[in-house]
Amino acid sequence: MMHLHHVPGTRSSRILWLLEELSLDYELSAYQIGDGSLRTAEFLDRSPLGRVPALEINSTVIFESSAITQVLCEQYPDAGLAPSVGEADRAAYLQWLSYAETQASIVEALNLQMIFLRPPAKPSVAVLKLMVARLKATLGPLEALFGTQDWVLARGFSAADTMLGFNLYAVKHFVDLQPFPKLRAYTERCRARPAYQRAVEKDGAQKMYSQDFYPLPTEV
Repeated sequence: MMHLHHVPGTRSSRILWLLEELSLDYELSAYQIGDGSLRTAEFLDRSPLGRVPALEINSTVIFESSAITQVLCEQYPDAGLAPSVGEADRAAYLQWLSYAETQASIVEALNLQMIFLRPPAKPSVAVLKLMVARLKATLGPLEALFGTQDWVLARGFSAADTMLGFNLYAVKHFVDLQPFPKLRAYTERCRARPAYQRAVEKDGAQKMYSQDFYPLPTEV
């Protein structure tokens, strides 16, 4: 039995989507950021930094998205969601998994500065501009990639898409995706997948973003 500990609209949504792509049975426990549920001793025993996702597989708990993704794909190789060791696109697959985390770390920093640190906190406008510019820069290589292929790997849909595809849900709150038509078409392909739709249905209502787009604050 698998048990996913999850906060709607966060990185754990990647694993929820992957579990649906693999058609696995699992239990789902939902938490919310800021209500203390991620800081209980019971949860910290599962995830020492008090973060999601945390996936229990029998008596083992894994608490990093990339690690969970690799373990699940290795346990269920017949699903074909990850290249095996020695395959030509294995390096590209691992590289895009890491790229997804680089991108997500910038989103996390923006979430902290623009969502969670409300007045009287006054984040540096210069720092915010830099972070938004860095996040926008991560989209250029993806726009080029999806100009030549439909999915992260040329072979077709893979777990690299569950890792990267989820990020774009959050990215659009900080970067206008209008100049990235290939990227927007990619997000529509992700949304069209039945497993993605099942994951969204199970995800539940997210309580983190109260508006569709967060413009940079003006200088004061």
